[in-house]
Amino acid sequence: MRNYGVIGFPVKHSFSPRYFEQKFEALGLSDCHYKAYEMENLSGIKDLVKDENLLGFNVTIPFKQEIIPFLSGMSEAAKAMKAVNTVTVTDNGWIGDNTDFIGFRNSIRKHLHPYFNYALIFGTGGSSNAVRYALKQLGIPHATVSRGNLVDYSYSDLAEEDIKEHNLLINTTPLGSLAKMDECVNIPYSAISKKHVCFDLIYTPAETVFLQRAKEQGAKIENGLEMLEIQADKSWDIWNT
Repeated sequence: MRNYGVIGFPVKHSFSPRYFEQKFEALGLSDCHYKAYEMENLSGIKDLVKDENLLGFNVTIPFKQEIIPFLSGMSEAAKAMKAVNTVTVTDNGWIGDNTDFIGFRNSIRKHLHPYFNYALIFGTGGSSNAVRYALKQLGIPHATVSRGNLVDYSYSDLAEEDIKEHNLLINTTPLGSLAKMDECVNIPYSAISKKHVCFDLIYTPAETVFLQRAKEQGAKIENGLEMLEIQADKSWDIWNT
């Protein structure tokens, strides 16, 4: 039996188990299984991996950075992002990697202009690190917006002109997810136009309040479903190389 899973909180509505089970069925891998493991903290992570005999697992909010002290090694990409979403269990320890940036990079490409790409990233967590890493690979200038001090913009200082100057708006915060469905980042939505692409890493619901409000302004919108599918496939590749 080959067991895999995803660890996070909350994670019971995760897309990953259904996606991987369908993938295993399509590949004829009846000995492979993938489950969601909801944990409020990582204190029992070692026992879980041992008891469930996991060969690999994905890591989601809020543990993409907290998992790092448990690792014996990390890919160069994960080190650069200081965030891990894919862990391979080996006899010599756990190896961390990050496939989020590949998912985002490959999903955003179809929306890019040959002449004008400037991005604003909302949030500073592990997913934000992956987005910044992908944008750097794509050569796209970007700035970060958050409530903290060590960012380019704070929400309170963000003006309409700042929105107009950045045609890619990317939400990496949990605002708009199932636990916070009625919430969205506090930005001047009236400055969004049909020239904008608004990307939300959340995939459930399919249209967050952020995407709905951007769509009303004529912007192109994209949720995180395709990104998730791409990163999941890449995780599978890592576990099987």
